Amino acid sequence: MDTKEETTAVLKQHDIGSKFSYLPVLPKASVLIPLFLRKGELHVLMTLRSKELRTNAGEVCFPGGKRDPNDIDDIDTALREAEEEIGLPPNQVEVVCRLFPIINKSGLLVTPVVGFIEESFCPRPNPAEVSAVFTVPLDFFTRGEDHSAYNNPGMTGLLHNFRFLDSNSGSQYNIWGLTAILAVVVAVLALRKKPEFDIGFNFEDPLSFFQHNIDKRISKL
Repeated sequence: MDTKEETTAVLKQHDIGSKFSYLPVLPKASVLIPLFLRKGELHVLMTLRSKELRTNAGEVCFPGGKRDPNDIDDIDTALREAEEEIGLPPNQVEVVCRLFPIINKSGLLVTPVVGFIEESFCPRPNPAEVSAVFTVPLDFFTRGEDHSAYNNPGMTGLLHNFRFLDSNSGSQYNIWGLTAILAVVVAVLALRKKPEFDIGFNFEDPLSFFQHNIDKRISKL
């Protein structure tokens, strides 16, 4: 198998299916984690949110947002938001899997949707929502050189932070919080590689850790 086929097969093993169907009704959101191959290496596309937005202004994120009443499911939400934010047509995304959801700081149940896009995709960012689009080698999220982490009161697990210098634009991006942990999870699963730093969970079985976190948060609702 080539790299894309192998990565797809590995990630599909972690698709959540109906594992979280027992959860109570919570406000939902989804993000798209767009992977692509460049010179045989996995990369991921990320965005910098506009400073004019009311929430998470100026932060690095994956394309995504809240569930719309017309959305069929989590995948529909992620694809719709990606099209609205960066002009990515849904039919140009090869959806691979849905990973375990995480409750964010606002109480939204966020489901990551992983998909492959073509390297040739040219983003058309919506300036009302996105101020920049950039790509990062997925392996970057396993390296310790530009990584830091600390315990965050009120949260279970470590809060990760990466400083990434984009050689194309010369811009430096601070990738942290939920976006950082999602990037780490996808890197660990797709590359089957233990990071150079403590990630705060078993990299061979992340589901158990995140499911425990969700159950713990819900028990306090």
